[in-house]
Amino acid sequence: MALSLKKHPMPVQAPEVRAHNFEEVALGYDEETAVAEAERCLHCKVPQCRKGCPVSVDIPAFIAKIKERDYGGAIEKIKETNSLPAVCGRVCPQENQCEKYCILGKKGEPVGIGRLERFAADRALAKEMPDAPFAAAPDAQRVAVIGSGPSGLSCAGDLAKRGYKVTIFEALHKAGGVLSYGIPEFRLPKDKVVQKEIENLEKLGVTIETDAVAGRLYTVDELLGEEGFDAVFIGTGAGLPRFQNIPGESLSGVYSANEFLTRCNLMKAYRFPDYATPLKVGKTAAIIGGGNVAMDAARTALRLGAEHVYIVYRRSEAELPARAEEVEHAKEEGIDFRLLTNPVAIEGDENGWVKAMRCIRMELGEPDASGRRRPIPVEGSEFSLAVDTVIVAIGTGPNPIIAQTTPGLALTKRGNIAADEETGATSKPGVFAGGDIVTGAATVILAMGAGRKAAAAIDAYLKEKKAERD
Repeated sequence: MALSLKKHPMPVQAPEVRAHNFEEVALGYDEETAVAEAERCLHCKVPQCRKGCPVSVDIPAFIAKIKERDYGGAIEKIKETNSLPAVCGRVCPQENQCEKYCILGKKGEPVGIGRLERFAADRALAKEMPDAPFAAAPDAQRVAVIGSGPSGLSCAGDLAKRGYKVTIFEALHKAGGVLSYGIPEFRLPKDKVVQKEIENLEKLGVTIETDAVAGRLYTVDELLGEEGFDAVFIGTGAGLPRFQNIPGESLSGVYSANEFLTRCNLMKAYRFPDYATPLKVGKTAAIIGGGNVAMDAARTALRLGAEHVYIVYRRSEAELPARAEEVEHAKEEGIDFRLLTNPVAIEGDENGWVKAMRCIRMELGEPDASGRRRPIPVEGSEFSLAVDTVIVAIGTGPNPIIAQTTPGLALTKRGNIAADEETGATSKPGVFAGGDIVTGAATVILAMGAGRKAAAAIDAYLKEKKAERD
């Protein structure tokens, strides 16, 4: 049979159905489709796909296992380097990573690496195939991980497998970081995927303490001192919302995307009144921004009952930073894209609630420092959009609590923790950091890659310290 140059399509809920529910949009491959997709892999002598994976999954090896219908072997191969495969199979931007380098992609469509990873991971979760337990020795060294997002979970999992006693300190009441509070249920189911992946880490011996705000409950120095930890990894992410500083941002009905998505995902507003978290969106919502978070906020507002939802973005579609798949899904669901448009003010009614957003049309000039063409306002082109809700999704910064309570911890100009790119080592001995707290807001898989590198560096650091003592 001739090799297909087309990727097997992902089954999805129909747009007119999914726009009104929070069930997962992508339904996943069945067994026969997964095997057929695996058979498209060329098994190159020098596989290029691996160099695009931040956690170095042996991609051809796990695909070969699926082709052989050895699904247990496939997940074992993936989990050699990836602690959260069911998450990565859903939210990784594979088109810019592993699949970007797939040789088959030069003549047709690349192998659906992410879809195959999800298939293997989902099958393992459904059959409850946890990682083999790793019992830490009674005298094992102890590592504190601050934050239970992708970098913290990845670091903790790798350290547990190396025999360390790991405790994660999570500020919120549920573990998962951005996986729990940021990414919507319809893209990443919480109970079916996120919590099961976390439970697998706990079976490795990782302890998770929730409602534990590091920097308040314990400082980094206290963790290394009286609390008796031998090293600390900081993976607190970038959860501080940014605003445009335009008039009207303090009006009722203006949200940061962080607050809006946290209320919906972590606090279950989408299941109101079963959960006591009301979330008002009104009839018309406008989301400022063009990244994945903006798409998530727009699609969430639609599902919460908004009749019309705008994406307002100051550049053109070619510059949209969101994944192409997320943009396509949003358009299918009826999200109205107002491109080359920038808000200049939010207007309120006599009761202090949003009633409109004043915007100006933009045109693109020469490329700026980001490499994208710089948006320039078109004089005299202002207009108003009647809206009830405005959600600002233009990026996030680092929460300053750890920095403010950790003397001697060097920061960058933007307030991120300064850390070595390869090891995560900070200016404080025994303290490592990785993920968005170091790089600024990025992808789940890049944060996981940073967690893995830091785990290896912590292992080397602690072994060296132990050798010096012995």
